[in-house]
Amino acid sequence: MRQAGIRTKCVTVLSVSPFEDDHASLQAIVGHSKWMMFKADHLFGAKGFLRQHDISVVLCERDLTPGTWIDVLDHLHDLPHPPSLIVTSRLADERLWAEALNLGAWNVLAKPFDRTEVIHTVKSAWQHWHDQIQMSNMATKTLRSAS
Repeated sequence: MRQAGIRTKCVTVLSVSPFEDDHASLQAIVGHSKWMMFKADHLFGAKGFLRQHDISVVLCERDLTPGTWIDVLDHLHDLPHPPSLIVTSRLADERLWAEALNLGAWNVLAKPFDRTEVIHTVKSAWQHWHDQIQMSNMATKTLRSAS
């Protein structure tokens, strides 16, 4: 069962990676804030978590076992309020960046993580997610008032 309501004022981050170092690094970066961070070690754990919780930003390792970030992105499209996806990789080159953006990811972050870059990228991804929800709510209100 999904959590009741969408928390549009709170940044909720899901870290999807088979590497515990990724989760620990991200927790060290966001631990000072009011952001809520959750973790999944694999694709199936991420899917299950996303079905039950409203998440605004997903940081996903490029390669999962099994699967990849693309499998996570495909799953996000089925959610009522799809979170913004940020792909992470030690090999974050121009090719990955172009592929990720063309397929619908919000951004790509290189590892090891840079604190300033992570905070900026997650904030902008959250703002995009938040704006999409606000636009959807406004459209719904407009349709209701027109009926």
